[in-house]
Amino acid sequence: MSLTILFVPESAYGPTNNCVGIGDILRRRGHRVVFAAESSWQGKLTALGFEEDLVDLAPPAEEEQDAGQFWKDFIRDTAPEYRKTTAEQLETVTKPIWDALIDGVKYCEPQLKEIIERVRPDVIVEDNVITFPALLTAGKPFVRIVSCNPLEARGEGVAPVFSGLPADGTGWAAFRAEYDRTHRELWAAFDAWSREQGAPPLPDLDFIHEGDVNLYVYPEIADYTEARPLGPSWHRLDSSVRETDEEFEIPGSLAGEGALVYFSLGSLGSADVALMQRVIDVLGTTPHRYIVSMGPLHKEITLAANMWGAEFVPQTKVIPQVDLVITHGGNNTTTEALHFGKPMILLPLFWDQYDNAQRMHELGFGVRLPTYTFTDEELTGALATLIGDTGLRARLADAGAEIRGRDGLRKSADLIERAARAETPHA
Repeated sequence: MSLTILFVPESAYGPTNNCVGIGDILRRRGHRVVFAAESSWQGKLTALGFEEDLVDLAPPAEEEQDAGQFWKDFIRDTAPEYRKTTAEQLETVTKPIWDALIDGVKYCEPQLKEIIERVRPDVIVEDNVITFPALLTAGKPFVRIVSCNPLEARGEGVAPVFSGLPADGTGWAAFRAEYDRTHRELWAAFDAWSREQGAPPLPDLDFIHEGDVNLYVYPEIADYTEARPLGPSWHRLDSSVRETDEEFEIPGSLAGEGALVYFSLGSLGSADVALMQRVIDVLGTTPHRYIVSMGPLHKEITLAANMWGAEFVPQTKVIPQVDLVITHGGNNTTTEALHFGKPMILLPLFWDQYDNAQRMHELGFGVRLPTYTFTDEELTGALATLIGDTGLRARLADAGAEIRGRDGLRKSADLIERAARAETPHA
């Protein structure tokens, strides 16, 4: 039986790409897949074979915007705040992100109701960090995808989300107290508004409800479930690596000796041109070769002679061909690196990137560096250590083979189909 599946991803590339990967499997199974993405994605999803029924999260811009432009601008404008500690960022970065997300939810609530009426989905799938009440009050099965670090599902036995704190409990209580101080009033107001729209009460200090089915993307080798068990509605996807990226051939200009390294701070982090250039200048002194995802401000970045780069690169086709990944610690890049068995150097900026960086560092799968204060020697030393650690690279290669064998994409598609056919709408 063909289903109609409505995906509602957050406007950034990470969640949207994750939904694209899952949606592509469902589309190829004969289902109708509709994206209620933000309007700057117009045309990019139909090109992949999906229907688009798009929303505005704010009054439409006078000029056409690139996909996810709002968040690119936001990250660029708040970049000076990333030099602060994670606790300090709660007030100057994290809370303003929630403010912007809430504004978007309120603006598009009537639009989503109209889309649901037009599309008549059998199941609604949201990949975001915040509740859209219209998705819960539609009377349809609701699937929540967590494509950020799974500390988003809180627990007493694990570090608080966004903190990047060690697993031994150091600093947890103080960080939680600061989160409560900076977010309690905002959360209470959003919870009240959400309930006015007909949604259930939100869990304490969470901005999103659980779904009838909850999927999260994180390999078992890095998961937190031993310290923070999850209920039966939660299902781990060891990875969710889209199959829609174009093929990639290593440019001839990179032929030669030395390891091959992929460097990306993500579509948002790359908007910090000064940081991009700082990393590039250090890497340019090494004997290795680099593929650089340069991002939306690529014209302002100067590559070294041992590099090739472009505004966008097909990341899932690049990572399998390299020896190491230098990343901001976004969940997509982190889990894709593990999927392909690659060690990482992590330079976190904001949100859950600190949690991923800390987790990879503690597990020995990578090295977390201080993003704005690392020395040349720290970066080049981490490169030498990870590239030279043949034992680690062999262990990660074996782990990657196991992760790929679990086929998270098709597992997620199976679970979404089952949720739709169970016909147990969220209550």
